[in-house]
Amino acid sequence: QVKLVESGGGSVQAGGSLRLSCTASGNTYARRCIGWFRQAPGKGPEGVATIWTNDGSTHYADSVAGRFTISLDDDKNTVYLQMSSLKLEDTAMYYCAARPGYCYGAVVEFTTLGQGTQVIVSS
Repeated sequence: QVKLVESGGGSVQAGGSLRLSCTASGNTYARRCIGWFRQAPGKGPEGVATIWTNDGSTHYADSVAGRFTISLDDDKNTVYLQMSSLKLEDTAMYYCAARPGYCYGAVVEFTTLGQGTQVIVSS
């Protein structure tokens, strides 16, 4: 059993920054790959970034590459998503998610989801 708890969402002006946190607990193998995906109103889910906890390797969606950074603090069992140069189109509910095994891209099939945290970017 894996539990993921997100925090750090909020409202920010375009061009600003936010950092999301995801604290994980439970079966270590089942959360070997941790990532973030988002869903904007009226749109389907979009993979944002993943990190493989074994070696810290990362993958990013083209839409956020160069602006977002995913990182891992092993001691705190926490994955961060640092979001910079935020755009209006980054507005969405952001979910932390996990899966066993390797992260094979920014878009993966997750087996565990967090409850989500809202990010609103305004002009």
